[in-house]
Amino acid sequence: MLYMIVERFSSGDAAPVYRRFREKGRLMPEGLRYVSSWVTRDFGRCFQVMECENPELLEQWMASWRDLMEFEVIPVVASADAVAAFAPPS
Repeated sequence: MLYMIVERFSSGDAAPVYRRFREKGRLMPEGLRYVSSWVTRDFGRCFQVMECENPELLEQWMASWRDLMEFEVIPVVASADAVAAFAPPS
């Protein structure tokens, strides 16, 4: 499954997040895959797409970062899958 993760940096401060990332990497458990991410121009939020079959892996990953940011997790599907789901029956 794909998940859109909205990260809100504590106090709007991205510096501690990027410092930990440089020092320790993404801190992802095996089975969780980073797809892509975008950061707002003011560096207050990050939008990240992650993929995994077991949502518990997301919880493990977020536990490593909760002291520096808040998370909103939104299950998503690829646009092509959405189009296919609404295709007329053949």
